[in-house]
Amino acid sequence: MVREARIDDLGAITEIYNQAIDAQFQTCFTEPYSPEMKQDWFYEHDGTGYPLLVYELDGAVAGFLSVSPYRQGRHALRFAVEISYFVHIAHHKKGIGSALLGKAISQCREIGYKTALAILLVPNKASIALLEKFGFAQWGYMPDIAEFDGVVCGQLYYGLKL
Repeated sequence: MVREARIDDLGAITEIYNQAIDAQFQTCFTEPYSPEMKQDWFYEHDGTGYPLLVYELDGAVAGFLSVSPYRQGRHALRFAVEISYFVHIAHHKKGIGSALLGKAISQCREIGYKTALAILLVPNKASIALLEKFGFAQWGYMPDIAEFDGVVCGQLYYGLKL
């Protein structure tokens, strides 16, 4: 079930995010976070018009999605948002990402956003497939911009007009 995130979900959210950091090529962050380090991020979404969703499975958080301002502070971009999502490694291929992304797109349209962006790394084929399933298309490519332990890869910008 998809629901709004609560502060007591922060431990599970951080665990899932740290899995993505450890796996590499799913986020450009390379150092793990503690729940305390993510508190400000959580409150930037709490009641601000930028949804933070979790997928709860058997009473536990199995994935999360955040909607954030794109290039915050640039007023001309106020109707564009960036969507990021992560699923617990034990729950990949169960439709959790689809459920989260579908709900987020619906909420973004209701709020009045006009464009959704997702920024991801070229090796992340699962995210590319998920985004394309929902009508996102590649809008940009930055070659060889990220490096993980000597392995270089490009970054993609995917977009959807809402």
